[in-house]
Order: sequence, then C-alpha cells, then structure tokens
Amino acid sequence: MASGISRIFIGILLLAAATGTARADFSDGKMPDGIYHCEVYLLGMFLSLGDITIKGNVYSGPIYTGLGTAQQGYDYQMDANGVISWLGPLGGYTAGGNSLSLTQATLDGQSTPSFDIIMKQPDGAFTASTCTRQ
Repeated sequence: MASGISRIFIGILLLAAATGTARADFSDGKMPDGIYHCEVYLLGMFLSLGDITIKGNVYSGPIYTGLGTAQQGYDYQMDANGVISWLGPLGGYTAGGNSLSLTQATLDGQSTPSFDIIMKQPDGAFTASTCTRQ
C-alpha cells in the first residue's frame, strides 16, 4: 500500500514540476538557510528521518534529534526547476542499498520552504519524504 501511495505522490510531484506550479524563484540556485526537518508518512503516522541543515550551497545531515551534530558539510546544486542534486552522502537516503531518485524544492513565498526526497529502496519500491524548514 505504501508503494501505491508513493507512486501517486511521485506522479503529483512530477506533474507539478512540469507545469511550473511548484516553482516560484529558484534563480539563485539554493534553498533558504535553515534546519529542515524530514518526515515520511508510513503506516498511518509520521516518522522522523532527521534534520538536514542548509547554509548557502552546503548541507549537512540528516542528524537525528539528540544524536549530536553533523561532522562534515557537502555541496549541493539546485537547477532552475528546483531539482536538487546532493553532491555527497545523505544519511539513510543513500545507505544500505538505497538511492536518491529525485529531490524537488518548493519555494512559493506563501508557505514555509521545503523539499521532497524520493528514495528508491533496494527492492525497487519508492519512498517519499518531505523536509520542511523549522
């Protein structure tokens, strides 16, 4: 069931990106600085996936609440459509056979900046999580 929900979410996300509705102003090529809390909706509840800190074009994390701070920062890039390319590891998103499929930013002035990470699991299923600036 989670796989079906993920497919629907991916379709909506890709449609929004293609039509430009998720795009507001990506001209500077970076997300606003801050701590972004990442969650996934799974089995009827929100599960925390940690916090990613962004400052300029550098990110660190995710770090799980109460488990210290990130030791190293890595660069990231964001294109004119708000698609983010992470240029280093991204915790559990890129560990244990997981890989990143897509990261799409949302910056629309009226709401809190966020980005959605679509992760492909080793079994081929996709999981979507949302990271929102705190």
